[in-house]
Amino acid sequence: MTNGHDPKSGRTRAALWGGAGCAAAVAALLVSLPWAAHDRLPDRLATHWSGGDTPDGSAPLWAASLFPAGVWLLIALAVSVRWRRSWPAVRPWRLIALAPLATLLVGAQASIVRANLDRTDWHEAREPALDVVLILVPAVIAGVVAWRWSTRPTPTPVTAAPELNLPEGERLVWFSRAANPWLQLTAALAGLVSVGALVALAVGLSGSAALWLVCAACGVTALAGAVFSSAQAKVSEAGLEVSFGPLGWPVRRWSPAAIESARAEHRLPSQVGGWGYRLSGLGTTVMLRAGDCLVVRPRGRRTDFAVSVDDAERGASLLNALLRRA
Repeated sequence: MTNGHDPKSGRTRAALWGGAGCAAAVAALLVSLPWAAHDRLPDRLATHWSGGDTPDGSAPLWAASLFPAGVWLLIALAVSVRWRRSWPAVRPWRLIALAPLATLLVGAQASIVRANLDRTDWHEAREPALDVVLILVPAVIAGVVAWRWSTRPTPTPVTAAPELNLPEGERLVWFSRAANPWLQLTAALAGLVSVGALVALAVGLSGSAALWLVCAACGVTALAGAVFSSAQAKVSEAGLEVSFGPLGWPVRRWSPAAIESARAEHRLPSQVGGWGYRLSGLGTTVMLRAGDCLVVRPRGRRTDFAVSVDDAERGASLLNALLRRA
């Protein structure tokens, strides 16, 4: 009997809404950067340099604000719309294309504002050569991170019985992943605030200590949230491997010889002290959602390590079978 809820469709809707929110946030940042400093900018902004530090193109403030945002929204819409019914609603390469593009556009917009800041005429604007490097390097990093996130493996549904008797010589691999969308949303919002504050500091809109504090605090929150809002557990001949975050790092590993036992156990956030990476009387728990957790007892320890992932019973059964074989 089923309850009529399709987890896959729910994740697809969440991905679509998340992508729409990120696209809107990037567009808002592109528009707001020039307007935030409009009283320190000339009537027309230098927007193009060809081979030197003397500008050869300009645009009024409204065009310099709206044009990059319009280009970004058109491209984001073009690669997101399902032009054919046979195409999946969420395509892996979309993030790989949009992440570096967004970083490139925001960096270019910040560079333009910085070059025109406190100039009386757009002909006086100068674009430092270092800005090109500072624009391209983050875009490349964003592309690598997006590629790593989009090409991560996906768990395969398992329908076999939870009790496993492994024939001699047979090798099996099990892995499962879980994520907390609320922690990911918090990390994304904190990251946007941190990026906005950093861009404001970079273009010289403000240099106050309070803005530096906001940038640092939101940056640390975004980094911690991104790392500990998702986890993947893998059981193989090498033992148990639990990796965190979109890049699969940091990683915790236990060989079969280092594990005493494994089991599936139902745990709640209230039992371990909240969400994320928690230390409590039950040991260490990576709590991403309430429900079954894969729990292992490291050999020689009195406390457990648990991670909330799907199909935990299957993973514990395979891990115990590997322990018996060892």
